Amino acid sequence: MCSPVIHLLLFHICFGMFSWAFWRSVFTTPSTPSKEFQLSPSDRQHYAEQDTPEAQRQVLLEISQKLPVHSRSAAGAIRFCRHCQLIKPDRCHHCSACQMCVLKMDHHCPWLNNCMGFSNYKFFLLFLAFSLLYCLFIVATVAPYFDKFWLGQLLNNSTVKLHVLFLMLVSLMFAVTLSFLLGFHCWLVTKNKTTLEWVSAPFFSYGPDRRAFDVGLKRNVLQVFGSQRIFWLLPVFSSNGDGQVFPLRRKPLSSYPKGKHPFKDSSEWVWDNRHSNEARSDLHLEAEF
Repeated sequence: MCSPVIHLLLFHICFGMFSWAFWRSVFTTPSTPSKEFQLSPSDRQHYAEQDTPEAQRQVLLEISQKLPVHSRSAAGAIRFCRHCQLIKPDRCHHCSACQMCVLKMDHHCPWLNNCMGFSNYKFFLLFLAFSLLYCLFIVATVAPYFDKFWLGQLLNNSTVKLHVLFLMLVSLMFAVTLSFLLGFHCWLVTKNKTTLEWVSAPFFSYGPDRRAFDVGLKRNVLQVFGSQRIFWLLPVFSSNGDGQVFPLRRKPLSSYPKGKHPFKDSSEWVWDNRHSNEARSDLHLEAEF
């Protein structure tokens, strides 16, 4: 009598957490850049009055000097969204499906009909984790009956056989798929990458850098799940930061007081002391790649 009660309790806990994470993933509105990144009416007019792309780039460069923006386009220009009329913060991208710029955009999920970004990426990870746990629970509880079905010991009830076979195969199939997907996104978290950054390295004034935002395993995880571990497994927002400014392994000289920066290897950027040796070797590997 105890075993069915425990199974029923565990089932509803898994289902409840799965449903909660799914709800937050679907109905959490993606975060968008604040007003400071939007062009003012006078800046828009000044930008529109420019006759050449080079002049427009110079206008955006002058405006961006007041903003915490470090990433660039592949051509080396300030990343500007013509649809939203704003300068994109680091790791921000325009989603053509949602018709908005999304902070720290990871991808647009057609299955959830929402963009996964700064405001709901943690919920998406928990949704994958609880979905996998849910499927594994079903596989574990159906396995004894599947063994009886396989050995021909199940009652001659075609409906029961169909249900057991369907539950086992479908749950196992989803469990395998979710394992790979969750493992991939956990790897992205440890490297502080988004799916878009994994596909295409972000560009900076010194060139592309696939690990520009990798500041160490602990800090990478804390950026997504937050400093309060009690909230890590709950679908409540606890991520660090505001989604617009991110710590970099390589910092611009302007972020250090004059004469106080560590060793440098360019006129604009220096390595963060905490990750200097590792960052240098990584960039050399990226250059070779």
